[in-house]
Amino acid sequence: MAARRKGKRLNEYVENYVVFDLETTGINPERDVIIEISAIKVCGGEIAAEYSTLVNPRRHIPAGATRVNGITDSMVKDAPDIEKAIGGFMDFAGSSILVGHNIHTFDMNFAYDAGWEALRKELDNDYIDTLYMARNCLPQLSHYKLTDVAAYFHINTEGAHRALNDCRMNQKCYEELGKIWKKSKEENIGEGRTEAEMECPRCGGILCLRKGKFGTFYGCKNFPACRYTRNA
Repeated sequence: MAARRKGKRLNEYVENYVVFDLETTGINPERDVIIEISAIKVCGGEIAAEYSTLVNPRRHIPAGATRVNGITDSMVKDAPDIEKAIGGFMDFAGSSILVGHNIHTFDMNFAYDAGWEALRKELDNDYIDTLYMARNCLPQLSHYKLTDVAAYFHINTEGAHRALNDCRMNQKCYEELGKIWKKSKEENIGEGRTEAEMECPRCGGILCLRKGKFGTFYGCKNFPACRYTRNA
């Protein structure tokens, strides 16, 4: 298909958003399909509504996918098809900023392709990937799966890898990450850094002013995982 015209990936905390998650038959959006869509609408930091549905993929669900998410062929045989499921999700989300974990390279691509192929509608909402936020806000972690981030904040991880459970988990994680993000932003602005100077274009982390052999430069706070630098 043609290049996806997705919205912008943002690095910030917002009070109004829709957190979403998908379960699929695999990891390749060109050959795998969605089998569950869930979303939670948040207004002023508080949950306002939920949307969740299984999806009949009109094909066998591989055993590998079932081992991950527990979804079987029998569970989806009477579920709505993708046209109804993705249409319901897009109506639910409206123009809201979307939030999810690892959605930049996964969920957004699956959802965009499903919306376009089923309905000829583009999912062009701006979005926030909590994977990037977690890498920025929690550099002390060695792994950044959603369950790792949730465990750090002492958030219950029971039921992980079902879409609605992951939405609820990630909504709590995003609120906690938002507290760290806002504090870090205030500190950086207090030191005279602009927002453009703060964001690493490679990983979404914060660029810090450093001194090196050849003078000052901006380096990513997520070093050594991210080695992006630019001249001061």
